[in-house]
Amino acid sequence: MSGLTFVDVCSGAGGLALGLEQAGFEPSLLLDEDADSCRTLRANRPRWNVLQADLLDLDPSEHPESYDVDLLSAGLPRVKSSATAARAESGAEERLLRAAVYLAHAIRPRALLMENVPTLVHGDRFRDFREFARAELDHLGYEFSWFVLNAADFGVPQDRKQGVLVAIKKTWHPSFRSPSPTVADHVSVGEALAPSMRSRGWKDADRWAAQAIAVAPTLVGGSKSHGGADLGPSGTKRKWAGLGVNAHSLSNELPGPEFVWAPERGKDGMVQLTVDQTALLQSFPEGWEITGKKTARYRQIGHASPPPVGEALGRAIAHALRS
Repeated sequence: MSGLTFVDVCSGAGGLALGLEQAGFEPSLLLDEDADSCRTLRANRPRWNVLQADLLDLDPSEHPESYDVDLLSAGLPRVKSSATAARAESGAEERLLRAAVYLAHAIRPRALLMENVPTLVHGDRFRDFREFARAELDHLGYEFSWFVLNAADFGVPQDRKQGVLVAIKKTWHPSFRSPSPTVADHVSVGEALAPSMRSRGWKDADRWAAQAIAVAPTLVGGSKSHGGADLGPSGTKRKWAGLGVNAHSLSNELPGPEFVWAPERGKDGMVQLTVDQTALLQSFPEGWEITGKKTARYRQIGHASPPPVGEALGRAIAHALRS
């Protein structure tokens, strides 16, 4: 089992897949219904086998490369907006979760990884799904680990809690341990973004960075029908204001020498982030290209799983499968 393989569904901008690649996994198939996300995946990894399709319509028998893989990974988009309630009522989110479990039933990977909001692990909203997953996967010979990770504990400059399900065939599960934090001190917004803030000669970049000493609030990309390129609801915007950032919209360019940072004047005196900077806050590497228009690019970034978390999970699963 020298080379580990995986199928990734709801791949988005590739954050989870990139992390798994860094952990030594090679994708056999990546799937997403969003055209921009598929273009992002192909732009960065032309060799990856990317399929644009709805998970609910996937027939594994038409994709034999999906069989005999070590891992099936799935990360559903996060949506915290006025669209959330409607989506939950429609049952679309749980149908995707169940579809991922049914896919595991079809392709029988050695391990299954699912990632979403923290309530996946302990919230009432997902109770029925957890009972369904336990019954279905136990029948297939998997054992379970449910836990919550914070991306900030893995070097991501963002307070981003993630609910995780890892199910591994009983042969290998005793060797699995959930990932331990990889950093002793969290990376602040100022530390993460100072180089980009300086890049066009903004004279207040260091002064801004010196006060932006906390991690960022959770990035949320919004849904296709709701939400634009801003940094979240009103409570989140207030947290950004405390970091000297105007979170009501994203800028098309980095601040230049002429910009005067004066947060005492309110949002008009605060700096705005660019889409590329939000990708840095999600810990995508600088060379990772996110395709599409501004709102579509930010939506992909906000929904992504940070690659360092994917890598930590991948290493923990790989250790168990190689034991």
